[in-house]
Amino acid sequence: MLLAGGLVAIPTETVYGLGADATQGAAVAAIFEAKGRPRFNPLICHVCDRAMAEATGVFDPVARRLADAFWPGPLTIVLPLAAESGIHPLTLGGLTTVALRMPQGIARDVIAGVGRPVAAPSANRSGKVSPTTAAHVARSLGDRIDLILDAGPAVVGLESTIVMPVPGKIVLLRAGGITADDIEAALGLAVVRPEAGAAIQSPGQLASHYAPHGQVRLDALSVRPGEWLLKFGRRAVEGEGAAAGIIDLSPAGDLREAASNLFAALTLLDRPDVAEIAVMPIPETGLGEAINDRLRRAAAPRG
Repeated sequence: MLLAGGLVAIPTETVYGLGADATQGAAVAAIFEAKGRPRFNPLICHVCDRAMAEATGVFDPVARRLADAFWPGPLTIVLPLAAESGIHPLTLGGLTTVALRMPQGIARDVIAGVGRPVAAPSANRSGKVSPTTAAHVARSLGDRIDLILDAGPAVVGLESTIVMPVPGKIVLLRAGGITADDIEAALGLAVVRPEAGAAIQSPGQLASHYAPHGQVRLDALSVRPGEWLLKFGRRAVEGEGAAAGIIDLSPAGDLREAASNLFAALTLLDRPDVAEIAVMPIPETGLGEAINDRLRRAAAPRG
């Protein structure tokens, strides 16, 4: 199906991706059409091995160390595009760099069968909740795609961390399943955040994203009448007894558990009868940075 230019929802350890052959312009355009995705938002190219990766992007020593430490796994590395990569320009969103990831599990087998990088953003309508099961994909995209490959729930349940090596440091473009602390510990280099107002340099940097149907209110210390509560930990919240409903990301206050449950929870809340969602404060430490990043985008004004 992929070789024929079709769209296939592919399970990875992070979330389900909407895959197409990254070298076929019409196939890549079909991703944007199916998702309703802005053309300027680039796509991650997934590879099956280092040989494919190094034929697609230009690796420096730091990039090789990142790949040695975290591939296969939930880390995407933004690199200069290799001269003979064959990647279609539409995949790059107008950039001269390519975002590369080597996923774990069955996705690598699929990519190896294709023999070329597979472009695969999350398999959902643009700006909506990322899917962690095949059922989520079917609900969001339905008959807009050709095939869904079901391998059960995603293990990580949160998209990949995206980084870009620059001289002397690593820029964190999107927080994800691998923390900044993990990267600093493995490489001994500082991980820094982009400057405010920086241009889009990778997937996942749109301000409004991951949005359910209703309005999201962050850092809620109380629940207003009619609101649903997205809870974290055992601490009671004022008014929660009168909440329209409660979903607890982690009763134990465990950030890894909360990360794995986040998109499934937002998907449950993505329906017309849920008008307002209050979200308890979640620590910014470790995986909390990625969780809060997704929640801020879910709560951002929608254009």
